[in-house]
Amino acid sequence: MARLFGTDGVRGIANTELTVKLAMQLGKYGAHLITKGKENGMILVGKDTRISGDMLESALIAGILSTGCNVVRLGIIPTPAVAKLIRVLNADAGVMISASHNPVAFNGIKFFDENGFKLRDALEDEIEEAIRDKRDIDTTHIGVMTDYDQAEHDYIKETLKAVKGLSLEGLKVALDCANGSASFVAPMALNQLGAKVYAIHHEPDGYNINEGCGSTHLSNLQTFVKTIQADIGIAFDGDADRMLAIDEHGEIIDGDKIMAICAKAMKAKEILPEDTVVSTVMSNLGFDIALKEHALNAVKTQVGDRYVLEEMLANGYALGGEQSGHIIFLKHNTTGDGLLTAVKLLEVMKQTGKSASELAMIMKVYPQVLVNAKVANHKKHLYLQNDLIKQEIMTLESDFHGKGRVLVRPSGTEPLVRVMIEGECQEQLEVAAKTLAALIEQELG
Repeated sequence: MARLFGTDGVRGIANTELTVKLAMQLGKYGAHLITKGKENGMILVGKDTRISGDMLESALIAGILSTGCNVVRLGIIPTPAVAKLIRVLNADAGVMISASHNPVAFNGIKFFDENGFKLRDALEDEIEEAIRDKRDIDTTHIGVMTDYDQAEHDYIKETLKAVKGLSLEGLKVALDCANGSASFVAPMALNQLGAKVYAIHHEPDGYNINEGCGSTHLSNLQTFVKTIQADIGIAFDGDADRMLAIDEHGEIIDGDKIMAICAKAMKAKEILPEDTVVSTVMSNLGFDIALKEHALNAVKTQVGDRYVLEEMLANGYALGGEQSGHIIFLKHNTTGDGLLTAVKLLEVMKQTGKSASELAMIMKVYPQVLVNAKVANHKKHLYLQNDLIKQEIMTLESDFHGKGRVLVRPSGTEPLVRVMIEGECQEQLEVAAKTLAALIEQELG
């Protein structure tokens, strides 16, 4: 059996790869192993707006109930709400049914432990092993299911505690809810804060999640912001664990810029431990330069929000995230939280009196070119052992004179080595990236 768990739970085409049978097995063995066989354990279950959500929810819940654990069904809810409400309700675990920013044909199942954190690799491996071995477990007891009708309202209430006293009166905010989990909670939360809210893509029908909208398709929101003359636009993805912004001129404010803006504000309030932000190696070169200019420190991890979180937990950092807008404010939640990030960004706007475009000037985005080198799968980790490739990387980096960088990394899922080069001249970068990729293919292909 191929590995089920990826970097963010189990994901695949619903009813083909992520089947009813697999959902039931994940519920059964996930519940048993996460709760260590606890009788009458409480597990929260949420989902996004996909048509396959009801089907997979029913199967997942059946598996959980068969272990004697009880289920509290949250309904359609953002992923970060599951993580937050686990702690609010003192639950033993939580499960979110979502494929995040992926198209509607996909769905996924991700688990959270009793502290609201994604599962350790070792526990995911144990769940997979139990499914593969069809392990026998005690099914003497049968759990019960209840609905938690206040889930969205309580998530909003808990989120707004992070910006206590904030008033957004006078701000005109455009929202793109991706026809997903944020469609109700985001407009309601910002209305409660006094903003003038104008929403698009907030009418999910089961099929239109992420379809030409949300944080992965920003053009509609860019046009909408300029049309209604909004002060800022906020775009969520399907399960609202990430967000990106649009300034009043229709320009994109990505995750790097949002982190830099919030880090500067947090440092001023003396609530940013060691004046440090955790980001991945894919953050733009301009991000690192901006942090240095504001006496802020950057710590880098490999790509993936779980690695960002691990670094934050290990060293007591409070802010971290990815260029994609998956940002963690660890004092307030244990995972990326689009709504929380949005209100934190809006708080900076109100407290500084600056426009979104003025805040975004904190960093210059350097051109970035990505080229894939096709290599044999078993050779994709060997590039640093090749003297010619190492020498070419060193030569390229020296040519940039500190105003560029070369990042080479193997793909986690495909027979590719990814070459990413940043610098000041787009044309120069394209030539350099293609030259390096061709060399890697020649040496390792």
